Amino acid sequence: MRVFAFAWRALVRQPARSALAVLGVAAVGALLLDMLLLSEGLVLSMRELLDRMGFDVRVTAGDAPPDAGPAIANAAVASAAITALPEVRSVTAIRSEEAELEHRDRRVDTVFLGVGGAPRVWTILRGREPAGRGELVLNQYAADTLGLDPGGMVSVRAYCGDAEAPPPLAFRVSGVAELPFELPDAASAATRLGDLEEACGAPGAGRADFLAVTSAGDATGAAAAIAAARPDLRAFTNDELIGRVQQGSSTYFRQISTVLATITVAFALLLIAVLLTVSVNQRLGEIAALRAIGFSQRRVVVDVLCESALIVGLGGALSVPLGLLLAAWLDAILKRMPGIPIDMHFFVFEPQALVVHGLLLAATAVLAAAYPMRIVARLPIAATLRAEVIS
Repeated sequence: MRVFAFAWRALVRQPARSALAVLGVAAVGALLLDMLLLSEGLVLSMRELLDRMGFDVRVTAGDAPPDAGPAIANAAVASAAITALPEVRSVTAIRSEEAELEHRDRRVDTVFLGVGGAPRVWTILRGREPAGRGELVLNQYAADTLGLDPGGMVSVRAYCGDAEAPPPLAFRVSGVAELPFELPDAASAATRLGDLEEACGAPGAGRADFLAVTSAGDATGAAAAIAAARPDLRAFTNDELIGRVQQGSSTYFRQISTVLATITVAFALLLIAVLLTVSVNQRLGEIAALRAIGFSQRRVVVDVLCESALIVGLGGALSVPLGLLLAAWLDAILKRMPGIPIDMHFFVFEPQALVVHGLLLAATAVLAAAYPMRIVARLPIAATLRAEVIS
């Protein structure tokens, strides 16, 4: 503690240089923390979104993920067969189509979601769940664009991949809901699967884009049981879907994060090393005098290391709140890109990133002090004092 106190007095004697060093470390430390959060942020955010829906297995008609590939024919039969498995708790059939909503003189294109089974994939914000035939829920953007509240009527023209859409159907808005993976500037609507089929002009078609399965506790075991019972279908666990994300766009952000984090650490290393070297060179006479009155070589070397640790420690402590604020600002900018869901985030805090951040800054403090420590350790006492007196 006395060594740190001595190093602290050396810093406060040069407040301008010390403040510059601390602020520099805080800036590069904030950037470093943001790069660490970016490296896994997209994956963590995607996992949170998938887990929030309450399903841990997705079943499709082929090897394509749930958002692509052929539809499942006879979804009701497939759902019944999968529901009968002891490894499965519940099955929900989900289908999405393009549609046009119209209310009075307002129109909006929307993603029209049909859900068969329970639990529901949306969260009611106002109003209630669709309880009867011809009812739907809207997301907030669609409700604001059309000027609708729960209880209002809306005309739905569903296209369903056909060249010519069937006649529009009237639906009652039962509520305003938060829908999964909804975009900030896009309309979304959801109803029961049977009502979606009627809007498509094909009641009882029994098609589904995928089946969302809630396992009895073991997602991997449930996926294996589904594959054995229905070899014509492909079951994906959440972990497998996350793996696909990691192999795709997440890899791009991880590479960017690694490059920028390396540059940031190198800049911090150079900054601290230069400031400590300048400080030591200006205090050579003082250090030689301390050695002459009995300070050991080890003591003055440790003093330089403690100065580096104090600069990095203070700057690192400031970098955490600064980095979180910067991450929130950068996240808001990145989320303006088209096709990014409202609940998706690029910067996600996790304790592991904070631990890595601290370890990198600690290593930077030691490496940056290496050259100034070498200068102090090899300082010729008599020659330095003589030069000091002559000068």
